[in-house]
Amino acid sequence: MNKSLEKLFNPQSVAIVGATPKEGKLGRAILENFISKFSGRIYPVNPGYSEILGLKCYRNISELPETPDLVVVAIPAPSVPAVLREAAIRGVPAAIVISGGFRETGTPEGEKLERELEEISRTYGIRIVGPNCIGIYDNWSGVDTYFVTKMKRPPRGHVGFISQSGAFATALMDWMAYHNIGVSRAISYGNKVDVDDVDLLEYLGEDEKTKVILMYIESLKPGRGRKFIEVARKVVKKKPVLVYKAGRTSRGGLAAASHTAAMTGEYTVYKAAFKQAGVIEVKSFDEMMDAVRIFLHQPLMKGNRVYILTDAGGIGVMLTDALTIVGLEVPRTPADLREELRKILPPHCIVENPIDLTGDTDDERYMRVLDILVEKPYIDAIVVVALPQVPGIKGTFVDHVIKLKKEFEKPIVALTIGSEASLEVAKKLEENSVTVFESPERLAKALKALYTYSTIKIHGE
Repeated sequence: MNKSLEKLFNPQSVAIVGATPKEGKLGRAILENFISKFSGRIYPVNPGYSEILGLKCYRNISELPETPDLVVVAIPAPSVPAVLREAAIRGVPAAIVISGGFRETGTPEGEKLERELEEISRTYGIRIVGPNCIGIYDNWSGVDTYFVTKMKRPPRGHVGFISQSGAFATALMDWMAYHNIGVSRAISYGNKVDVDDVDLLEYLGEDEKTKVILMYIESLKPGRGRKFIEVARKVVKKKPVLVYKAGRTSRGGLAAASHTAAMTGEYTVYKAAFKQAGVIEVKSFDEMMDAVRIFLHQPLMKGNRVYILTDAGGIGVMLTDALTIVGLEVPRTPADLREELRKILPPHCIVENPIDLTGDTDDERYMRVLDILVEKPYIDAIVVVALPQVPGIKGTFVDHVIKLKKEFEKPIVALTIGSEASLEVAKKLEENSVTVFESPERLAKALKALYTYSTIKIHGE
């Protein structure tokens, strides 16, 4: 593990420079975060106060009774270099600089300030996240510099994510909290004056609490492309890495440059690097989160052969198109399986793949066919189309799907479209680790991501 980053995530003591009792200020929000969940020692630093929120306040870093493991800085940009130098001279190993006003401003003053931070990091070895970021949220240690007080915090879990954009990190955290998807560690690193995407990918790659890694990248530092590929190749042998590359268009690149001082570079170069590294590139927020859900709850696919079980022929056709377009196979049903299915199904049911149980189906029909399909070694994944509006469906087949999902190492995912009845089915399946989708296209892309990673993990391709 990249041990030089350890104090950023697991400090025993933290100093918050810019802490304040004033409502609505970043320093107040960050201090409250630490008071509410961090079990280590907390030192507010602000020369204007002797006490803040019941904690003794210090005028500067030099006055602290010990050298803290971590310093969080939330003060105006011109004052940041002096504070960081003071911390570095004292021997502080790590800092998170929330403050903006550096290179991203496009001004000579901002450029100069950022170069000072770079020089301090190089000279003293202090590891710096930021500036111009919201920092680190660690669900296991209690480090939380996310000053957005209205953002819901996700439960503890196993998704780690790295984001150059603080706003994207905030939106993602809020979304994951709403959908009850657990987070291990989330890092917004802004201008990456020191710690960058590659360092953080390496850290999360070794982190036992993180099972899936998400990355929002606007750019890599110049000269870090080869290192990114090297690190990513090692990480994907253990866990999937999903990357959203922002600034894929020339106009998006300009937006990124004014956002985090990112020089986005040619998208085709990044695309080739992602492929070489074995990371999964996603091109929308929906695609990213669908892939997260499928990676968290589904086993690997041994091949690309997908069978569809449906009570709606049209949806089956849409799924066939969607799966085929992304490069998965919807194979013809072999003669022996057709014969086996004909023995248990009414004559009007279609035993070709997609297997159409038709609109007069019931729970029993679903369950009997599923029992046959899960046993077949030549079926690599099963898609269950569950339209509960059909009169014969009472819902017992849902429990059966959940049971089979637990018993077999085979991906079983569901598609359900509709309102209340469909949402009830989806909720029950999701709560029991059966991934549910509302559109054939989103399901197909997520399943393709699972298959792509499976080939890397199983075959090293």
